[in-house]
Amino acid sequence: MASPEPFVPALRFHALTRAYDRVLALSLDEERHKRALVEQASLAPGMDVLDLGCGTGTLTLALKRHQPAARVTGLDLDPEALGIARRKAEDAGAELTFVQGSATEPPLVAGSFDRVLTSLMLHHLVREQKQRCLRAAWALLRPGGELHILDWGRAQDPLMALAFLPVRVLDGLAPTRDNARGNLPELLREAGFADVAVTRSARTVFGSLAFLRGTRPAS
Repeated sequence: MASPEPFVPALRFHALTRAYDRVLALSLDEERHKRALVEQASLAPGMDVLDLGCGTGTLTLALKRHQPAARVTGLDLDPEALGIARRKAEDAGAELTFVQGSATEPPLVAGSFDRVLTSLMLHHLVREQKQRCLRAAWALLRPGGELHILDWGRAQDPLMALAFLPVRVLDGLAPTRDNARGNLPELLREAGFADVAVTRSARTVFGSLAFLRGTRPAS
């Protein structure tokens, strides 16, 4: 039996997973930024939506609340984070599907989603993993489907570059390099996405957040 793929917990250390929601709420104004990402995705009734690397399920739950008539799935490799996500969904009375699996090799049916969203996950992956993850997202989308990303991006100024340093030290210089250099749009295009755009950016105490969008061409 193959060993499960190793992963980095949301705050790098397993002992901090339970504190993840509190840390993001206090430091990043998480609810506001994730609400903006959800609104950017323009969900419609009947859509199949995937939260790729869903962690503790905050975005997954926000997607369902925004569009109750959508079918929403969250996928993550971390069983402890998924346990928290399932409890949050149960407490909210939300009908969500959670699947344990890797974002680079998701155990899901190709071409089965209208929207794929991912939030603050890609910067944990080194370039080769990012490339595999984005190719997997492309494959999971139906033609005309869209990928929407919220993650760290190129610093808007020296102050934001300095603010990003603690994140880079915590999560690793190699995984965060493409984020710091603003390479995510290029990686989306390499994975086959069209109409790639950085739709907005936001200043935070830990650096610049970037919102991105890409489309799987209809043909």
